[in-house]
Amino acid sequence: MLQRPSKDRYYLEIAKTVALRSPCTRRQLGAIVVVDDTIVSTGYNGPARGVNNCELGCLKDKKNESTYVGYNWCHAVHAEENAVVNAARNGNKVLGGTMFILGTRPATGEIAESWPCDRCSRIIINAGIIRVVTLDKEGNVKEFDPKAWVERDNKWYADNMKSE
Repeated sequence: MLQRPSKDRYYLEIAKTVALRSPCTRRQLGAIVVVDDTIVSTGYNGPARGVNNCELGCLKDKKNESTYVGYNWCHAVHAEENAVVNAARNGNKVLGGTMFILGTRPATGEIAESWPCDRCSRIIINAGIIRVVTLDKEGNVKEFDPKAWVERDNKWYADNMKSE
């Protein structure tokens, strides 16, 4: 019998292919937005349009910064940001959509566990994307609900207002 991938895995494989366009030497990330079972946008991590790629090397590597920190040493636009921006550039709505994110390590080709950073999670919330799908370390489909990020940010804000 024919084995077809689930829709989630199908779209994650497409996000993996989108990631191959990334010039990042650390992690190539791809993101796609799907609305009503149609891909409306794609994006990968890399410098803004017209800005030099990482031909001279990676500043985060030079500064020995790990993943998900040291953003001030990286001039890349994140894959999630690019997917939302590219939809807007082309007049496509992402409201009510699902974002699929997949990352790989260019040196080995292995899957790099990925999820939206705080900045990207806030863009996803404001764009009205209602579901985010990626893979965990074991290669299992992992799902995020952006509503949970709203609760996280509200708690963080309230906690920090109390401590001042």
